[in-house]
Amino acid sequence: MKFLLSLYLSAAALPWGGLDHEEFLATAGQAGELISAHVFADPSISAVVWARDGVVTVTEGPYLQTPDHVAGQYVVDCESRERAVELAALIPSGQISGVEVRPLMDSAGMEM
Repeated sequence: MKFLLSLYLSAAALPWGGLDHEEFLATAGQAGELISAHVFADPSISAVVWARDGVVTVTEGPYLQTPDHVAGQYVVDCESRERAVELAALIPSGQISGVEVRPLMDSAGMEM
């Protein structure tokens, strides 16, 4: 099963390049469970696009006005939700507010 691990970070802690995820990367990588990893740019340079009834609206900056933002994501492929949670627990909490573990689904709504 594939899971998305989203890392939430306080806006005050940006940029987050100095965080140490070596234990997570080593464990998930050696087990063949790490599919991909992404670090996001500062949310202040993002845009949100809505297309409703043929009208396109673009809003600059993050959609949610909260002190925490998704700062990066890992995609892992492991046997169970419990294993995905175990891997997420290897990511040091330090400046990270939390790690959301969410199953990925295909276009038919089936877990991947």
